[in-house]
Amino acid sequence: MSAKVVSINISEKKGVRKKPVEEAVIRADYGIEGDAHSSSDWHRQVSLLALESIKKMQEMGLDVKPGDFAENITTEGIDLLSLPVGTRVQIGKDIIGEVSQIGKECHTRCAIFYQAGDCVMPKEGIFIKVVHGGPIRTGDDVAVISLPSGS
Repeated sequence: MSAKVVSINISEKKGVRKKPVEEAVIRADYGIEGDAHSSSDWHRQVSLLALESIKKMQEMGLDVKPGDFAENITTEGIDLLSLPVGTRVQIGKDIIGEVSQIGKECHTRCAIFYQAGDCVMPKEGIFIKVVHGGPIRTGDDVAVISLPSGS
């Protein structure tokens, strides 16, 4: 099975669940147009979380779906955590992102944490800096195109 985009999620404010959209535009050195986390001033321009991680939370009895962990792109069929910082991924025909961070520190406990006693995004989410932008649609392919030297 090839890796796919199963959901594209955006929000106007930070720290809230994101709403799925069928398509969006990702801009180089910025992120997804219309999303609160987009900025040329930092390295976490787009966040990715695997559907497989969300399914783990569902198996714990939680009623969660893509976007609920505030991830921008929900993927399926790619082991995001195995990608070292510096890995380049291609999303769809045009978008190239470089893994800039794996996981994150959760400063404020989100609603998911209180509901479940745990949250997968800080441990299993990754972030990319956008090298080349373009349109993104649900169903687009996701592929690793290069690993950092020494990997």
